[in-house]
Amino acid sequence: MDYSQFLVMKEELSLIVVIFILVVADLFMSPDAHKRDGKSKLNTLLPVILMAIHTIINFMPNPPADVFGGMYHYVPMMSIVKNILNISTLVVFLMAHQWLAREDTKIKQGEFYVLTLSTLLGMYLMTSAGHFLIFFIGLEMVSVPMAALVAFDKYRHHSAEAGAKYILMALFSSGILLYGLSFLYGTTGTLYFGDIADRLNGSTLQTLALVFFFAGMAFKISLVPFHLWTADVYEGSPTVVTSYLSTLSKGASAFSLLIILLKVFGPMINEWQTILFWVTIVTITLGNLFAIRQQNLKRFMAFSSISQAGYILLGIIGGNASGMSSLVYYILVYAVATLAIFTIIAVIEEKSGKIKIKDYNGLYQTNPKLTLLMTLSLFSLAGIPPFAGFFSKFFIFMSAFEAGFHLLVFIALINTVISLYYYLLIVKAMYINKSEMPIAAFRSDNYSKAGLVICMLGVILLGLAGVIYQTISEYSFGL
Repeated sequence: MDYSQFLVMKEELSLIVVIFILVVADLFMSPDAHKRDGKSKLNTLLPVILMAIHTIINFMPNPPADVFGGMYHYVPMMSIVKNILNISTLVVFLMAHQWLAREDTKIKQGEFYVLTLSTLLGMYLMTSAGHFLIFFIGLEMVSVPMAALVAFDKYRHHSAEAGAKYILMALFSSGILLYGLSFLYGTTGTLYFGDIADRLNGSTLQTLALVFFFAGMAFKISLVPFHLWTADVYEGSPTVVTSYLSTLSKGASAFSLLIILLKVFGPMINEWQTILFWVTIVTITLGNLFAIRQQNLKRFMAFSSISQAGYILLGIIGGNASGMSSLVYYILVYAVATLAIFTIIAVIEEKSGKIKIKDYNGLYQTNPKLTLLMTLSLFSLAGIPPFAGFFSKFFIFMSAFEAGFHLLVFIALINTVISLYYYLLIVKAMYINKSEMPIAAFRSDNYSKAGLVICMLGVILLGLAGVIYQTISEYSFGL
């Protein structure tokens, strides 16, 4: 066996080393066995340092390569996607410090880091898969640990209930996806991405395979009508986990969906473009309309993320290199803005226990800096210039428009105006609404501050530094 093939998987190997170090460190830093409620001495600093080193080592892309008979496929674009996932995970670790350090918690810190990085490893495999077996292994490596993370804070709120809902939906969606893959294998005799594309003839079974595969992935991305689990799971999960689920899981699944639609179902582009057209319209519209009605901030962000998933589909529907680059750029901008918002929500929740939109009335009077950062992040999600969200929406609209979907872009633009209204409801609450008992002034921990600095640099600079989108665009042509 040629073991040099593993060197192509340097990002996966590097992440496995990080996981191993954290497992060993947690074993030696854990409290004595008889102290059942004792807290691990594993500090946030070690996972953050290891994650930063891992990101720096693997930051530069390698030459394209196919290993293990084509089951693992690598191109430089995949390094860009993995870097986005790495930086987002680093921010999540910084955000998690205050939550994990609570005195009243029974949470095991080491388990949180290991489970989180295990899902990240699964996302790596999903994005680099050249065979449906590798893809499905990666998908399950994301889903199973993610269910544990959703139920992680089982002694507070509705975390255990949310975990049960998530694992049931994950099993259901995986079953549907596998059912579609069985049709695909039965009609083509292979599970290699490239070989399947050569053997597609548009038969009824192959059309059903496309529908079932898309339905399975739609659950992961929270597309309507496969979105019903999202708000309950987001609300019941720990806020840190909600942010991870909303950004990394959605981003990796969307990129994988694009890759498979292009490389596997490319000959059936007319069929899946029709599906995406209607799903995009319904997802954006219903996500926006239901977001307006929400009073809980985490449920609000759940429906916001559903709407954002619809915008992400605009980058997929064109089936071209422009859509690929706009999709990856959109995921990057969406991740930094959303993580900034969830960091602020998590900090305020830990300090005050408040999570309703009305609780933010008068926040500007007591915490003006957090209010400003929240406002900038909401403006970015809404697509207001000159923030990065404006440019990400512009590029993703442009890619769909160039592909001929003029009506779809027009409907998306109308929905952007609707989304501006409900994002401004939070801004109005913080700056204009009066409260007799506003959230008291407090100071955030240094880890949360570092995470917010990273996110705000992204919100402000990603739109101004055109070289970032240009670099992504150059690599998209080599897929």
